[in-house]
Amino acid sequence: MALLVRVLRNQTSISQWVPVCSRLIPVSSTQVQGGRALSGTSQKIKIAALRMYTSCVEKTDFEEFFLRCQMPDTFNSWFLITLLHVWMCLVRMKQEGRSGKYMCRIIVHFMWEDVQQRGRVMGVNPYILKKNMILMTNHFYAAILGYDEGILSDDHGLAAALWRTFFNGKCEDPRHLELLVEYVRKQMQYLDSMNGEDLLLTGEVSWRPLVEKNPQSILKPHSPTYNDEGL
Repeated sequence: MALLVRVLRNQTSISQWVPVCSRLIPVSSTQVQGGRALSGTSQKIKIAALRMYTSCVEKTDFEEFFLRCQMPDTFNSWFLITLLHVWMCLVRMKQEGRSGKYMCRIIVHFMWEDVQQRGRVMGVNPYILKKNMILMTNHFYAAILGYDEGILSDDHGLAAALWRTFFNGKCEDPRHLELLVEYVRKQMQYLDSMNGEDLLLTGEVSWRPLVEKNPQSILKPHSPTYNDEGL
């Protein structure tokens, strides 16, 4: 069960990214001129962004999504689940001003670097991988727009966005949509309860289970621990 996910998880770890993450997103001159605070903390934000993206791929129970949403165990399913969690992180971090928006850009960058690396690990032909990257990029921005509209709407609007994007318009069991709408709502509530400064410093995010054993167990998370460098 879920052999692909186990392979993907084992092939790429956060330790492979940390040494090079500071070189992946250079700080532009406009950002440096725009404020000392942002340029002075940009390296820490990059590492926090890496940790947050890693939380999306290492702390998510992909196998449970495959099982409960009846999704095939494929690279595309992995991408759809990852995209949903990345989007939720972006929504949360956009609330943290300029530093949060800067962090969003880096999270998205790490996502594409990861997708490319995983494609290479799986032995995908470079030409096909490049072509698929273009399709996934288009799908990503369309999904972000749809999810943004859905989260601001009622449950019917969010369900429509998830049906179009997450299920590719092919969900025949309304219970799957209901489950995912509930998951996104509670997850956003959970992320909103996290301290913004802590998220900018550590990037540590935890996810509620897809199905709660105890529906009343959604509590405010504990503050993360970190040293004076935010790591």
